[in-house]
Amino acid sequence: MPDTLLKEKLQSANPLKIALVGNPNSGKSTLFNALTGLNQRTGNFPGVTVDKKTGYCKAEDPETKRIHTFEVIDLPGTYSLYPKSIDEQVTFDVLFDTERPEYPDIIVAVIDSSNIKRNLLLATQLLDLGRPIVFAFNMMDVAEKKGITVEIEKAKKLFGVPVITIDSRHREGMGDLKNNFFEACSAPAPFITLSDHLDKNYIDSVHRHHQQSSEYASLLKQANGSEKATVTIFNIKPFRKFESRDTLLRFEKIKKIISETLSYHENRQDVKLSDKIDDYTTHPVWGFIIFLTILFFIFQSIFYLAEFPMGWIESGFVWLGQTASAALPQGPLNSLLVDGIIAGLSGVAVFIPQIALLFGFIAVLEDSGYMARVSFIMDKLMRKVGLNGRSVIPLISGVACAVPAIMSTRTISNVKERIITIMITPLMSCSARLPVYTLLISLMVPDDGSNRFFSTKGFMLMALYLIGFIAAIAAALVFKFILKAKERSYFIMELPIYRLPQPKTIFITMFEKVKVFLLDAGKIIVAISVVLWFLSTHAPGNSFENIEKKYSESTLSKQETETKMNAEKLEASYAGLLGKKIEPFIRPLGFDWKIGISLVTSFAAREVFVGTMATIYSAGDKENTSSIREKMSADKNPVTGLKTYSVAVCWSLLIFYAFAMQCMSTLAVVYRETKSWKWPVIQLLYMSALAYLSSFVVYQMLS
Repeated sequence: MPDTLLKEKLQSANPLKIALVGNPNSGKSTLFNALTGLNQRTGNFPGVTVDKKTGYCKAEDPETKRIHTFEVIDLPGTYSLYPKSIDEQVTFDVLFDTERPEYPDIIVAVIDSSNIKRNLLLATQLLDLGRPIVFAFNMMDVAEKKGITVEIEKAKKLFGVPVITIDSRHREGMGDLKNNFFEACSAPAPFITLSDHLDKNYIDSVHRHHQQSSEYASLLKQANGSEKATVTIFNIKPFRKFESRDTLLRFEKIKKIISETLSYHENRQDVKLSDKIDDYTTHPVWGFIIFLTILFFIFQSIFYLAEFPMGWIESGFVWLGQTASAALPQGPLNSLLVDGIIAGLSGVAVFIPQIALLFGFIAVLEDSGYMARVSFIMDKLMRKVGLNGRSVIPLISGVACAVPAIMSTRTISNVKERIITIMITPLMSCSARLPVYTLLISLMVPDDGSNRFFSTKGFMLMALYLIGFIAAIAAALVFKFILKAKERSYFIMELPIYRLPQPKTIFITMFEKVKVFLLDAGKIIVAISVVLWFLSTHAPGNSFENIEKKYSESTLSKQETETKMNAEKLEASYAGLLGKKIEPFIRPLGFDWKIGISLVTSFAAREVFVGTMATIYSAGDKENTSSIREKMSADKNPVTGLKTYSVAVCWSLLIFYAFAMQCMSTLAVVYRETKSWKWPVIQLLYMSALAYLSSFVVYQMLS
């Protein structure tokens, strides 16, 4: 029968709250997207959701035909209601803290139908909370491929709550699920009897104190120790073995239920194929060879496939700058728009194709199920440096962006391993470094007119990413000996079967990531470009007038005179004077004052380096006929007359950016995740020192 209190809440103006709860990789995020129409990140590996997400959906009451709005909350995956990590604690807090605004009215237990035994442990714990609940058996298509059939009607009778089948990936069964929001009911009887293994007086005393929705919920609240001040009220000795007893009793009953509700047949071709592929992808030798081959393909593709659209974008911005310059009267506004804003944005926008490809390839690896195999094969290596395979997911996610990667370390229950993973993740080359890498590699390896798939550029780009990974492993080894902890770690990860990535999911991921990249980077670049434009077009005293007077009687051609005069003006500007102050500290690395300014501004975000260089070099190109790559390639050292961006300088810059902590957002999220300024300060200092020393060694060796 429907829950009476739930029916009353439906009459109120406030939307009912629905919590999606399930094991990691059970399809909660995909179901969330299907219900709300939002595009939360999904992946075919555990630990994608590390914080709660909210959205809204509408459903029609089958009885009254009224349209109701429901607030849907996607909670981090958890294996049980005994939290072992920070992300699992988030789920526990939402489900048990009645004062929280997210406290749900209805729980949807999302069950992976292809792995029912493991998923039912959590589902039956949720059932015993005595709250309105619906069991949603998800991934039925995967279960069928594994040869599993679920007798839903029998399951309804055994559990005594609404049980439906859904396929969130293909958005099947959404109507049935919404209808059951109105039929959700509290469990008519507990799944396990607490008094069989706990003293009744103890149960009553705990329940009176916590006043949760059921005696079992009160016991879990007490066991979690959320209220440290009240723990001493009770004799907690009877509870010490409760978790293990609770788990064993549940699995005994689950085993009987499975025997009555599940049947198996021989249609297991996909599973057999997945196992055959795993013979190679998880092999101790072939697994690494396959992984490196995939990386090689990705980095070659980033240069090969992106070359043409990058050229179109470059040409488009050159045309835009010339058009804007011709349309507006000459003056400060013209210069600000053309030399400041357009030039700054062009420096980053040109790399959109490469960034989109990088995110697209990562999404394919995640959605196919291959990312879980990478964690598996890397576990042995990770353990040698004080980590385990669970750290691999944040590290690989760091190739896209360090901020969500560091947040995903919440799935690591061992405190020492989590801190080490947080400290080394920024060494993985993120998408913000990609524009810097691409620009500098292009200066060292100019185009020869051909667009070959196998290119030196691809090899160099892959080498930089591998350098970042090797540095992360080396740093982890150092932290392993510095940080002391007695806590033992374990690594358990289910390998999902391989499946074809959904093109829609891939394109949505690419679009959303590029949009965020452009908006986040764009705001910073516009702000910095305006400041840099002012600093590079203004100078103290009569500096500009004196330079113009100096060249008024020049015997050089008009173009040569203009070029030299603009170069001197730039050096005499506020930006030039600031760069000259920095230059002595960075000269041993092969950097001049222009690079120095870019190093300072890119502490806001690494990709700002390219926008800053574009703004600075635009001051010397009044005709706006060249792209940033062409301007930097043509730049020469005024003292030696040689190219400014030699191989030694480019490699020195590449290594500096591979190791330097130049991202305020990353430092902020490290502080938020560790609740201490100690760790971000240590991170900033050790990465800056590593970047400076490594860059110094590389430049001295190559020059």
